[in-house]
Amino acid sequence: MQDNDSRATAYTTLAPGTDYRHELEIKRSRFITVLRRAGTEEEARDLVAGLRREFHDARHHCSAFVLGPDRTIQRSSDDGEPSGTAGVPMLEALLKRETGPGVTDLSDVSAVVVRYFGGVLLGAGGLVRAYSESISASLDQAPMVRRSRLRICSAAVAHAAAGRLENDLRSAGMVMAGPEYRDRHTVLRIAVPDDADAVAAAAERILQLTAGAASLVPEGTEWVDEVLA
Repeated sequence: MQDNDSRATAYTTLAPGTDYRHELEIKRSRFITVLRRAGTEEEARDLVAGLRREFHDARHHCSAFVLGPDRTIQRSSDDGEPSGTAGVPMLEALLKRETGPGVTDLSDVSAVVVRYFGGVLLGAGGLVRAYSESISASLDQAPMVRRSRLRICSAAVAHAAAGRLENDLRSAGMVMAGPEYRDRHTVLRIAVPDDADAVAAAAERILQLTAGAASLVPEGTEWVDEVLA
C-alpha cells in the first residue's frame, strides 16, 4: 500500500514474487497456509477467492490480512469455525510477528488457512493453536524485505558514464531506484533517506564521482524494497 502520508517511514513485508505455502497436519486435519503480499483490500481478498476455487472441497477457508505502513487495515474471518478460533489467532500471529528484536511491523500481508477436517474435534483451544501455528510456521519460511519511504533524487549523466557511475553508487551503499534512458542522456534515480542531511550527502557524492559534471535533483518520495541484512 502506497501511503506517503503515513507516520511510519518503514515496515517489513513479504518479498515480491509468488505465494508462500506451508502445510501442517494436526490430528488428521490438514491446515494449508498460503501467504501473499498484498497492497490493497482487493488484492488481499483475491487470495481468498482464488483458494476457494482451488480447494473447493475444503470445509474452511479462514483468512486474515493487515495492510498499510501504519497497519491501519486489519481484517479476519473464521469462515465457519467457532467464533474467535481461526481468523483472530491468524491476525494476531501476523501482528505479533517479530521482524527484529522487539519490532513488530509486518504489513501488506494476506494469509489464508485452508482446513480439511480429519474427523477429530480439536476443541476451541486446539483450533486457536493450530491456526496460529500455521501462520507462524509459514512466516518462518517466507522471505522478507524492508520497505522504506525514501526520497527519490535524479542525476542526468552521459550514457557512456551511466553504468560505471551506477556501480560506484551501489558500492557506496546507495539504493538505486532504476535508471531512465533518454535520447541524450541517462537519468540515474537514487533513493535516500527522506531527510536534508542524507540528500546533501548524496548530492556531494555525485559531485565527487562526476568531477562536478552532474548534480542531484530531489524529487518525490516512494516506498522502496530493501533486502534485509
